[in-house]
Amino acid sequence: ECRRQLQARLAEMESLRGAHQSLERQLQELEERHSAEAAGLQDTIGQLEDDLRNTKNEMAQHLREYQDLLNVKMALDIEIAAYRKLLEGEETLFSMGSVGLSALNPLPNPTYSFQPRGFSSST
Repeated sequence: ECRRQLQARLAEMESLRGAHQSLERQLQELEERHSAEAAGLQDTIGQLEDDLRNTKNEMAQHLREYQDLLNVKMALDIEIAAYRKLLEGEETLFSMGSVGLSALNPLPNPTYSFQPRGFSSST
């Protein structure tokens, strides 16, 4: 009876050792898989951080270009306003009617001549 119980316990112990080894292998495989996934995720995080950094740099460059264009636009707006003011002054001067051409150009022989130029578009 004792031998039979001993053999039963030994068989049970061998069965449990096999189950233990199987569980150890499964645990090791899970740890390896988890490590591989974690490494892949770390690579993805690094790539996303690089993409974010590049996107921020591009955005800063676009912002600088926009600011430059805005400055040019403001300068052109100021220049347009100045020319408008000059044109309004000319219109006022011509609409007065009391000023003759001789009053506008007191010199009999002007030292310059106005020659309008044709505009050509260049690409």
